[in-house]
Amino acid sequence: MSQGYAIELYFDPALENQVLKAWNVLARRQISTQLIEIESRPHITLFSSPFIDPSKLENIMKNFASKQEALAISFSSIGSIPSDNNVLFLAPTPSMSLLQFHSQLCDAMRKEGIEIVEEYRPGSWIPYCPVAEEVPKSRMAEAFTVLRDLKLPVTGYAMDIGLVEYSPVRELFSVMLGNTFEA
Repeated sequence: MSQGYAIELYFDPALENQVLKAWNVLARRQISTQLIEIESRPHITLFSSPFIDPSKLENIMKNFASKQEALAISFSSIGSIPSDNNVLFLAPTPSMSLLQFHSQLCDAMRKEGIEIVEEYRPGSWIPYCPVAEEVPKSRMAEAFTVLRDLKLPVTGYAMDIGLVEYSPVRELFSVMLGNTFEA
């Protein structure tokens, strides 16, 4: 498994529970338990890199988060990433506020000399919330059918950002958006 760090956007408890419901339905049907097994948390990945100094990211993230407000999120569709990992996801409506949030975070990191890899650069980044990983190809159609039964859109707010180390997934810290106090 690869090693690295990721900045993740986390949701309010009600929205997080809606995502967890999708994880649990897929697990009960034995389609995918990967996200539960690795103890992930429902999220949208904003940035990921195998080569980064986490202490440098912590200062950037805390400063950035203190200047932000909770962000409205609406998961309005389901999708798949065509890769060996067979990821299924909920896709947020790419609102201007979400795209600006991501762009401003990238700007803050670039100002500190952190290189943003192509897939996380504004204009290339595809926001998504994984609900299943390592889905067997023979069960993709069934997984899509299960996810279609969710009552979309599912709406809520992004409330905090966190830095995780992987693999295995381990949250190093998180900070509330708009919080000017230490987490």
